[in-house]
Amino acid sequence: MAAPSLDDVFRREWPRLVAVIARTTGDLALAEDAVQEAFARAAAARDREILINPAAWLTTVAKRIAIDALRREARLVERLPMLAAEEPPAVSDAAGDDRLALLFAVCTPALEPDARLALALRFVCGVPTAEIAAVLLVSHPAMSARLTRAKRRIAEQHVRFTVPTGAELAARLPDVLATVHLLYTTGHTAAEGADLRRTGVTTTAVELARALRGVAPADLEVAGLLALLLLTEARAPGRVRPDGSVASLEVADRGTWDPALLGEGLDLATAALAGGGRFSLEAGISGLHTSARDFASADWPAICRLYDRLVERWPSPAAEVARLVARSFLPGEGPVSLEALAELEMRAPAAARHVAAARADLLRRMQRVEEARAAYAAARSIERNAAVRDFYGARIAELEQR
Repeated sequence: MAAPSLDDVFRREWPRLVAVIARTTGDLALAEDAVQEAFARAAAARDREILINPAAWLTTVAKRIAIDALRREARLVERLPMLAAEEPPAVSDAAGDDRLALLFAVCTPALEPDARLALALRFVCGVPTAEIAAVLLVSHPAMSARLTRAKRRIAEQHVRFTVPTGAELAARLPDVLATVHLLYTTGHTAAEGADLRRTGVTTTAVELARALRGVAPADLEVAGLLALLLLTEARAPGRVRPDGSVASLEVADRGTWDPALLGEGLDLATAALAGGGRFSLEAGISGLHTSARDFASADWPAICRLYDRLVERWPSPAAEVARLVARSFLPGEGPVSLEALAELEMRAPAAARHVAAARADLLRRMQRVEEARAAYAAARSIERNAAVRDFYGARIAELEQR
């Protein structure tokens, strides 16, 4: 088997190495600079150790770079005991304490949710700044400045790069869970580009959810989040047809779904539902879809009841759109849902993409062909992911054939 390229090592190990150096220095910006410099040196070096164990080589070199930087800034005496400590292996099958500690650090209450997500994408998942800018719909320079401010804020607040325990863990978990879910969402459907998914981001999110389950095994919301991600990940192969086009859940080939992930996700979802939290309810809804024989035979009344509880618990535009879509599958509810979508669009402009897609699909199912064509065209005009735009284009072509 051929040895992995340095590019492969970079993609796999960069977040772990940043986490190790950040935890030992307490400085996220310094960790980023040290790891980037270590990879630059690796690219120019001919050291056989790089080929034998690139992660260990890079960890050692990055630590030395950090020590040199601290020495120049007269902070070495303060940080040397941490830097001199033995580090755990840089390669692990699980998310590991270092990435989890980094996740808790970037999810500090001192930062707004968008800043937490941006930092998590950059440092926990290793997503380039330009791609994060696309996800959050800002320019590359603006995102670079936002990341710089967030790193400075973490340094000013003396945020600890550790996984908390006890009451502090319980208090911090909601923000961390929401960030992990956002991480998964950004990978599940890429904000732009030709690829439907970013599997590196979704894989990292699932790993982090598993690691959180390890540190908070009794927390039902942690179980709910892991269940939701596992069920969604299990269905991922059915989202793309053999020809590469996108398939909706309505027509997905359920034979492609991962049975092991489905079984684990359903067990967790069943146990978590008693908690009644946001992710527990979303996992329950996903479980009802997943366990149905096909899309049409799903228990729509039960799904709608869970959505009612979800909107009470988490009154977001996304949850409201999803509830209206679910209600539209109940007898006689289509026109009511259509009117409610229009009202929601006026009240929550940020939900425009979700509303546009929901309206188009509802009009298609109501056989209002011309209106559906116009709605799909509107949805395609504001969609930045090429695979999803192609899906809308295929819907338009189907309607034109009618």
